[in-house]
Amino acid sequence: MSRYAIVVNLNRCTGCYGCMIGCKNENGIALGENWNKVVQVGPTGTFPDIEQYFLPVMCQQCEDAPCVHVCPTGASYRDPDTNIVLVDKEKCIGCKYCMMACPYGVRAWNTAEACVEKCTLCQQLDEPYCVTNCAVGARFYGDLDDPDSDAAKAVAAADPADVHHLKNVGNNPATCYILSSKYATWKEDE
Repeated sequence: MSRYAIVVNLNRCTGCYGCMIGCKNENGIALGENWNKVVQVGPTGTFPDIEQYFLPVMCQQCEDAPCVHVCPTGASYRDPDTNIVLVDKEKCIGCKYCMMACPYGVRAWNTAEACVEKCTLCQQLDEPYCVTNCAVGARFYGDLDDPDSDAAKAVAAADPADVHHLKNVGNNPATCYILSSKYATWKEDE
């Protein structure tokens, strides 16, 4: 089964917020809501040894997605063809259980439609717009199990010690972050 995900090379990310803005524009996300947010980690340390990096956070395409498990209507589901975690707005009753179950807080409430929304990996496009819109080429997309995909190639090219995931709470997040210790120390709890 496919494991589509985004890989972000934090060694390149400048925190320009182009991914957030592109995502909002492409998907018509309401003011004040985000499917993709950039978190500044740091600065930490003591001058002159200071570290900082920018951490884009979006749906982690968890292997064992808690949002899918808690949804009482099946509105949060894993697409049988692509294996991507999605939301069927027509089935969403607005209970927000999935929002509470997401360990990364990456689901948004659409007030106008009275339903939950999240990153769809831009299924309407060939690749997510945040990947296309990244000015520094820090984002890669594809099936992590396909060695020919851009995402799998980016992970394979990185030192295994530099490949990170957001904290795993039994959900096995698929999204990968590449951060070399020569730039900054990965903060596990971020």
